[in-house]
Amino acid sequence: MEEKITEVVPYEQIEGKIYLLRGKKVMLDRDLARLYGVDTKVLNQAVRRNIKRFPADFMFILSQSEIKNWMSQIVTSNKERMGVRKPPAAFTEQGVAMLSSVLNSDRAIFVNIQIIRTFTKLREMIQENDYLRRKLEILEKDYDEKFSIVFDAIRRLLDSEDEPTELIGFKN
Repeated sequence: MEEKITEVVPYEQIEGKIYLLRGKKVMLDRDLARLYGVDTKVLNQAVRRNIKRFPADFMFILSQSEIKNWMSQIVTSNKERMGVRKPPAAFTEQGVAMLSSVLNSDRAIFVNIQIIRTFTKLREMIQENDYLRRKLEILEKDYDEKFSIVFDAIRRLLDSEDEPTELIGFKN
């Protein structure tokens, strides 16, 4: 079953469709629809029919400024419209999980599993990076403390250095 899931959609393809909006990692309705192999209209109809399953922390509609920001990040030939007639819906990880209950197809199930695994993988990478960042800060602090003694000694040597009273070297 694992092979079948990864054959449907590779992790990298999903990672490229996860955006950071309103401080949350989200996927847009149009990208999810493509991954699930349905029209965006079909996905949004399924959501509207089951709107009680999608509270504000599961799904939200992009504002005009968020749409402009999103469009500026995407390189396309038609930046004016980009095929967007209505503001896209953004689904958080929980919203994506809920989509599996409203879209009933094998592909939707397999893609959903892959998307959830990708979100989990990204969360783990962020936690690992945070751990490494904290470790690096500790090392830098330790490094600064140890080498401040060396730098202080060098400064004292430079500050206390008197001009030589007699010239050193060859005399003419």
